Amino acid sequence: MLHGFTGSPRTVRPWAEYLAAAGLSVLVPLLPGHGATWRELAATGWTDWYGAAEQAFAEISARCEQVFVAGISMGGCLAFRLAETQGDRISGLVVVNPSLAGDNPLIPLTPVLKYVIRALPSIGGDIKKPGALEGAAKKTPVASVATLPKMWKTTAAELASVTQPLLVFRSTVDHVVGPASMKVLTAALPGAEVRALDNSYHVATLDNDAPEIFDGSLAFIQKHSIAKQNG
Repeated sequence: MLHGFTGSPRTVRPWAEYLAAAGLSVLVPLLPGHGATWRELAATGWTDWYGAAEQAFAEISARCEQVFVAGISMGGCLAFRLAETQGDRISGLVVVNPSLAGDNPLIPLTPVLKYVIRALPSIGGDIKKPGALEGAAKKTPVASVATLPKMWKTTAAELASVTQPLLVFRSTVDHVVGPASMKVLTAALPGAEVRALDNSYHVATLDNDAPEIFDGSLAFIQKHSIAKQNG
């Protein structure tokens, strides 16, 4: 299970705990540079985060007969990239508000902008539910943002090759990941099952619709598990 850009395992902890309580083995890696200061995050990029995701996949694959990958936002993009590279070693994907493209017109300028402006306001905490806190980085490092377009391009180029069972949760109101990402997803995977979340913003795993995500992802995993099929 993969958290998003500037976030941490805290973003998905209730989701992970729900699945673990149902008897599943769950691994939630802290991606490089995350969970600390924005300056530490600025020293990392998408290849570092993907490398950590690959390492976590190898670790849990060594312990479990069957592996599903889940992720939110950038973690959703990393999940898709894992599906592209690992093929049938992954039994299914569950993604929440996956980030697959940039909507902000400033993003293409970040390779130059990073030399002028080191950080932008935080993108964390886009939650509708009162009192829910994500604990994301207090600022968004421009140097790290500058690596995102390559991640999106690399993943989008092979997205149509993803044949594993897929479940997508998408907030109808999302102030972080705009409609461009869903256009990329549905163009490459027109048959994808997309479930709308009408009462949550971007960090839906901590928002009002979290129970729907938790229940839906568990049912999805159970449906596509070997034990279920053999039973």
